[in-house]
Amino acid sequence: MPGKGNAVLKGDCKGKCHPSTINDSFVETRTRHFKVNGKPLYFNGFNAYWLMCMASDPSTRVKVTDAFQESSKIGMNLVRTWAFSDGGNKPLQTSPGFYNEDMFKGLDFVISEAKKYGIHLILSLVNNWDDFGGKKQYVQWARDHGGQYLNSDDEFFTNVLVKGYYKNHLKTILTRRNSITGVDYKDDSTIFAWELMNEPRCQSDLSGKFLQEWIVEMAAEIKSIDKNHLLEIGLEGFYGESMPEKKQNNPGYEVGTDFITNNGVSNVDFATIHLYPDQWVPGASDEARAKFVEKWINAHIEDCDSILRKPLLIAEFGKSSWSSGYTVEARDEYFGGIFNTAYESARNRGSCSGTTFWQVMAEGMDNWGDGYQVVLDQNPSTAAIIAKQSQRISSLNSSTNLEFSPVAVEK
Repeated sequence: MPGKGNAVLKGDCKGKCHPSTINDSFVETRTRHFKVNGKPLYFNGFNAYWLMCMASDPSTRVKVTDAFQESSKIGMNLVRTWAFSDGGNKPLQTSPGFYNEDMFKGLDFVISEAKKYGIHLILSLVNNWDDFGGKKQYVQWARDHGGQYLNSDDEFFTNVLVKGYYKNHLKTILTRRNSITGVDYKDDSTIFAWELMNEPRCQSDLSGKFLQEWIVEMAAEIKSIDKNHLLEIGLEGFYGESMPEKKQNNPGYEVGTDFITNNGVSNVDFATIHLYPDQWVPGASDEARAKFVEKWINAHIEDCDSILRKPLLIAEFGKSSWSSGYTVEARDEYFGGIFNTAYESARNRGSCSGTTFWQVMAEGMDNWGDGYQVVLDQNPSTAAIIAKQSQRISSLNSSTNLEFSPVAVEK
């Protein structure tokens, strides 16, 4: 809220985090690592899908500032958010090729404000799910166009007209000139990476062929417009047919993606995984879920280390207060364990280069809550764990010789 700029969170970095700044240099990859100006770059960050929507209304824009301000005080340096809202309520894209300028100005504000606080952004370009339109809306637009007989929302990945709509959206976003900064998005180093889709799935084709061809085509499309920024797919991390023996790591089902083959595309710069054991392995004991988490993360780190030779970002994880048996202590332990695993890989110069948990919200956003939200100044124990991770990540960004010290979970 306004006037809280000098508040100190329990767990504030207290000078131990080196303040993040963003200059005109773009982040690059060097084999398994991120680098900027030739120096290693590691991340501790969060998701906040709601930023553009809040920023589109001048009366609620302060929520974006609050979130960036509070998170930067505890050293977070990366935010993943939506650069889409297709049809429906508060659309960015009202219909194919037509855009709501108020929403676009909201996204302009998000980017300009992130730079003020030294925060990089991952901008996701469409949703697999129905929220904010997603692939379902694109397919419906094609049906409404006439002459398009589309059986499944998964035809988003194969239909020529639908792919044309998506390519137009890519070009519109990448070439947008920020109304505040005057910088085209494709030339703005505040943006760390583009994401093709939030959690792509194509369960009508478990062979993975359709999705793989779409990734190749759309990754090339983005790189033809923007050679400055990194690109990732938005994958959850499910294994597929290319290495069947690895499917044992999946949580009991497949979704038409292939972590190895998809991320092996040359225009894809780094890999991502998501992690929701409460949803993915329901009914399992706490011990079984903990083992799944450890196995899931380590399997993907090993694959990025030795097979893909690309960086890995743990791009979504969280624990819902709506889940049975939830406690803040359980969430803190869950976060702490993931932070430790990510940091240990990074400290040993492995491929895991950061995390972005789901999700931060500002005060006064109760109607937007999904059970996973963390309001930093209302959750001091969780903020303390996040701040400790920021300290360690900050040290990695400024030193090459560190000892591993686990995150301590406050009891």
